[in-house]
Amino acid sequence: MNEGDQPDLDEIDARFAAVAEGRTSRDAADRWAARWVDDTTLDWDDLSWWALQLLHGIDLRPGPGEPYLHDDEQVRDWLRELRRRRAGRPAEEF
Repeated sequence: MNEGDQPDLDEIDARFAAVAEGRTSRDAADRWAARWVDDTTLDWDDLSWWALQLLHGIDLRPGPGEPYLHDDEQVRDWLRELRRRRAGRPAEEF
């Protein structure tokens, strides 16, 4: 993907996986998602928008030096939910 092209769901999924697997920082994922969330000229499908909004804010903390607002398990749950929704499966199948 070119830097200026709107990401597709595969790239959004890859960003989520990179955070969940520790291959990218939460701060980097948040900044990447913020670029897309803040661009009001783009049109998103519901699932992509849902996932981008989760990534934008994934680095939030309740205060300086505090743990992340959303822990690693919640990030992994979001990734599982994203993949479940992409596959069109009910929650109990995943």
